[in-house]
Amino acid sequence: MRAVRQTTRDLRRRNRATLLSSLYLDGPVSRLELGRESGLSPATVTNVVAELIGDGVVAEAGLVESDGGRPRTLLRIRSEFGQVIGVDVGETRVRVGLFDCLLETIATVSHPLGGTPLDPEEVAGVVLTGIGDVLGQRGTDPASVFGIGIGVPGAVREGGIVHAPTLGWSGVGFADLLRQGVSAPLYLDNCARTLGQAEMWRGAGKGAERAVIALLGVGVGAAMATGGDSFSGVSSTTAEWGHTVVQAGGLACRCGSRGCLEAYTGSDAIVRAYHRLPGAEPILATGSEAMLAELVERAGSPGPAAAALDRAAEYLGIGIANLVNLLGPDRVVLAGWAGAMLGPAILPAVRDAVGRHALSYLSEQTEVVLGALGTEAVALGAATLPIAELLASGGRSAG
Repeated sequence: MRAVRQTTRDLRRRNRATLLSSLYLDGPVSRLELGRESGLSPATVTNVVAELIGDGVVAEAGLVESDGGRPRTLLRIRSEFGQVIGVDVGETRVRVGLFDCLLETIATVSHPLGGTPLDPEEVAGVVLTGIGDVLGQRGTDPASVFGIGIGVPGAVREGGIVHAPTLGWSGVGFADLLRQGVSAPLYLDNCARTLGQAEMWRGAGKGAERAVIALLGVGVGAAMATGGDSFSGVSSTTAEWGHTVVQAGGLACRCGSRGCLEAYTGSDAIVRAYHRLPGAEPILATGSEAMLAELVERAGSPGPAAAALDRAAEYLGIGIANLVNLLGPDRVVLAGWAGAMLGPAILPAVRDAVGRHALSYLSEQTEVVLGALGTEAVALGAATLPIAELLASGGRSAG
C-alpha cells in the first residue's frame, strides 16, 4: 500500500494542534516549555505561536521569572475566542450550559422531561428551547458559538443516530431533529464518555494515567480514559457497566436481565430498596433527584435510609472491584448527579467494599475519589466535544 504523503499544510495543522493541546492542558506556559513538551524546534514553536496569536486563539499572559535568565513570556488560550454549548440529555431532565473557550460556565438552564418512553421530537424541542434560553440569558450572539455537544445515555452511530434503550430509542436520527433549529456544528456522544472527558480535562481524573469515570444517575455507566490520550477521546469500553451482573438471579433490571449493577445502584433502585426495608417512612419528594436528596438527608441518622445507602455502597464497591480486576486503573472517579449527591455519604463504605472484593495488589494501586464537577458535569463534558474538534483542527473552528 502506498504511503500517504504529508503536505506542508498537514504538518502545519498538526503542529498547531500539538501546541494548542499542550496549552489547553497545562497553560499558561512559555514558548520554551511548549517546545520541551511538544518536541518541536524553537523556530517552529515561535512561528506557530505567532500564527495562533494572529488568529486570536492564543494571547500572551504576562511574564514569569526564569532561573538565571531573562523573564519568560507566558501564553494562554483566549477564553473569549468563542463559546460552546453542552447539552446533557438525561432520563428525567435536559441540562444545557453555555461555556467559554476554557469551559468556564456562562449560563445554564435545566428543563424536566416526562413520560416513558421519551418522544424524540419532544426531547429535541426541549433541547432547542434550552439552547435558546442560555443564549438569551446573556444576549449571546449565536454566531459566536462554534459548536454544540450533546451527551445521550446510549450508543451514537455515524450521522447522529442514537440507540438509547433507557429512553426507548432505537435508531433515532436525533442529530437531524436538532439541525432544524441550530446553525452551529453538532457533536453527539455517549454521556459517560463526555463525562469522562470533562473529569480528565478539568476534574478529578486530571493527572491520572488510567482512570475509570463512573456515571451514577437513574442509570449507571462508565468510561475508560488514559491521561496521555485525553484529547483523542475517551474509550466507551465500560459504557454498559451498569448492566454487568453482580447478583445471579437477583433483582429485575429494566434491560430485561436480572441482578445488574444498575438494579442495586441506580438512584431509583436505591429509593425502591429503601421503601422495602422495615420501618421505612415514605419519601415525600417527587422526581428522581429530589427523592434521592431526601433519602441522603435521612441517612444522616441510623435507620432504614442509612441501611439503604450501605447496601448500595456494597454493590457499587463490587462493581468497581470488577473494573479494578479487569482494567487495573490507578483512579476511579464517582461522578454524575447521583454520584455528587451520594458520594460524600458512601465513599468510605465503597472504598472498603472495593478493598474486600478486588485483588489486593490491584486495589492497593487504585484510588477511589469523588468527581469534581458536580451535577452539571455531563453538560460540561458534552461541551468538550466541540473543543476537542477545535484543538484537533489547530484552532480552525467549524462554526
